[in-house]
Amino acid sequence: MKVWPGKPYPLGATWNAEGTNFAIYSETASGVDLCLFDNADDETETFRIRLSQQTDFVWHVYLPEVQPGQAYGYRVNGPFDPENGLRFNPHKLLLDPYAKAIAGDIAWSDAMFAYPMGEEDGDLKQDLKDDAGGMPKSIVIDPSFEWGKGRRPEVALSDSIIYEVHVKGFTATHPDVNPKIRGTYAGLASPEAIEYLQNLGITAVELLPVHHFAQDKGLTDNGRRNYWGYNSIGFFAPYSGYAMSDNIGGQVREFKMMVKSLHSAGIEVILDVVYNHTAEGNQLGPTLSFKGIDNPAYYHMVKDNQRYYMDYTGTGNSLNMSNTRTLQLVMDSLRYWVTEMHVDGFRFDLAATLARGMYENGGLSSFFDIIHQDPVLSQVKLIAEPWDLGDGGYMVGNFPVLWAEWNDKYRDTVRKFWKGDENQLAELAYRLSGSSDLYQSTGRKPYASINFITAHDGFTLNDLVSFNDKHNEANGEDNKDGNNNNESWNGGVEGPTDDPAIIELREKQKRNFLATLLFSQGVPMICGGDEIGRTQFGNNNAYCQDNEISWYKWDLSEADKELLEFTKRLIQIRRDSPVLHRRKFFLGRRIHGKDIRDIMWIRPDGEEMTEEEWTTGYVRCVGMFLNGQAMDEVDEKGVRIRDDMFLLLINGFWEDMDFTLPGKSVLPGAWEVMTDTNTPLHVAGRKAQPGEVFELKPRSLVLLRQTRPS
Repeated sequence: MKVWPGKPYPLGATWNAEGTNFAIYSETASGVDLCLFDNADDETETFRIRLSQQTDFVWHVYLPEVQPGQAYGYRVNGPFDPENGLRFNPHKLLLDPYAKAIAGDIAWSDAMFAYPMGEEDGDLKQDLKDDAGGMPKSIVIDPSFEWGKGRRPEVALSDSIIYEVHVKGFTATHPDVNPKIRGTYAGLASPEAIEYLQNLGITAVELLPVHHFAQDKGLTDNGRRNYWGYNSIGFFAPYSGYAMSDNIGGQVREFKMMVKSLHSAGIEVILDVVYNHTAEGNQLGPTLSFKGIDNPAYYHMVKDNQRYYMDYTGTGNSLNMSNTRTLQLVMDSLRYWVTEMHVDGFRFDLAATLARGMYENGGLSSFFDIIHQDPVLSQVKLIAEPWDLGDGGYMVGNFPVLWAEWNDKYRDTVRKFWKGDENQLAELAYRLSGSSDLYQSTGRKPYASINFITAHDGFTLNDLVSFNDKHNEANGEDNKDGNNNNESWNGGVEGPTDDPAIIELREKQKRNFLATLLFSQGVPMICGGDEIGRTQFGNNNAYCQDNEISWYKWDLSEADKELLEFTKRLIQIRRDSPVLHRRKFFLGRRIHGKDIRDIMWIRPDGEEMTEEEWTTGYVRCVGMFLNGQAMDEVDEKGVRIRDDMFLLLINGFWEDMDFTLPGKSVLPGAWEVMTDTNTPLHVAGRKAQPGEVFELKPRSLVLLRQTRPS
């Protein structure tokens, strides 16, 4: 085979129609071998090449005979000195950190570990077993793809409605999707799947991790699998397990086809990305890639004992974003998914780990500095999970401009209110109106708040209102995993019930949660399946349940169908009403000379709330008046946005409340009932007059609209 020197950039395996350039960074290695295989299942290399060229700590070579589909890996030489952070072991085949495709899962054995298993202080000794037979292989790809003339949807974040969904779980049992493509990228791109998403009305899917991830040894040994995918090992490669295609490397094209199809339907694609740690774990974890290439460059090490890893994530290791090459890896990965795979944004898992410079150095980390000046990444949606497990790791409200955040304060407050906890009204008002207390002082807008009631991690909405306690027995951890902090109300009965009254109370609580979510300022995120009553049977940590516990169930009951129609209506109302998703915070004052303010909080007697009443624990009923005539916003053409008047009535009491509708002196028109969680499908044409006493049923929410003058 011909061997040419090649170039140090770009990193990874890059095919140029004539051959392939290979480049890999390692500052501390003494030598690097490129290993070629006939296919991904081979145990024996067909060709091994010592990379003799090194430029700026990048080892490189060009092979004119290597074409797309070639399986490869690396063996990296250097000292095995764990106490000084060095864990080189040339007996271990390593994945390319820049691999654009990875084929296969790990066939776990002791050989995947760089030290002899089972010995005391064994990680200080080098293991000599070869692991190539059980290792996935990196794959050279052909990056060409015809995107056509289609455009990205480019939905403003303020107008977005996000749907958190699992690629496999969404279509794994869908009866109308071709069985051959269920649970795949192609399945999510199928006409049946896209029609459902379009009819629902969401604007973006947020995909649980699709970066290639490792199946954990502890799970596979016990017959379970990593379902969620928060165990990344390839930051450029779409997970091969979600591909319908049997062609090696075919997952790349299939992923692009999925994005293209969703974009054609007006739906954006946001990726949940895990750059805070990798699948290699702590000092006792396997050696799969980074650990054997340049361990101290890629990972945060304990400063006075390099044998051990800093663990801000609870997974054993934390990626070292203070190293320029590690930072480059993450930035190159992000740009790749935007420019080559055409995704529209990212949700960063445990993003506080990426921001360690903000806590440790008293300023913005390099990660944020670079993103803010990057002409590509600064223009896409950036969503942080603003916490990790380290000191100073809870950073809700503290991320910089350009960033939105998962707002767990919103989640907790709304749950507590509908559960019936006291002293929640003032906090609820902040959350309904966009959480200005968290975001306004930093120059951000209401859409910095990603509002959610449930997410993949925790109970589904159905289970939130059905269970007091978690039931994670199927996880094999004696039900000790997962948090047991349910903040809902199940009607006094644990789990499924045949009692019609309890069933209806639970259905109304689901409607209350969904209506609160979709009528709050900020960006709503719906946990996929909540709109059809998806249950995990009380499991609130289904990370290892790649089965019917987690998958969608499409044999819908009548109650599920009604909930779906109710959710569609809520979404349509929100999308049609600019005042329900404002771009600016409310000012609480008169605007443009109008007699009424942009927002007012109304008591059940029709008068405004007083300051003293906000701190009264027993007050659980309030009206939020939104003035669509006083939005003080303009559209893209400079035309001032105007909307109707809305009144959101919320009754957290367990008994009826008489609510006097305001507006008789300044809003003479009738109020139209847009939705009522007590009678969700029977509100068409229902009217009420200003000054009229409106009966609010127990634990219910009503939205009324008064049409603006022509």
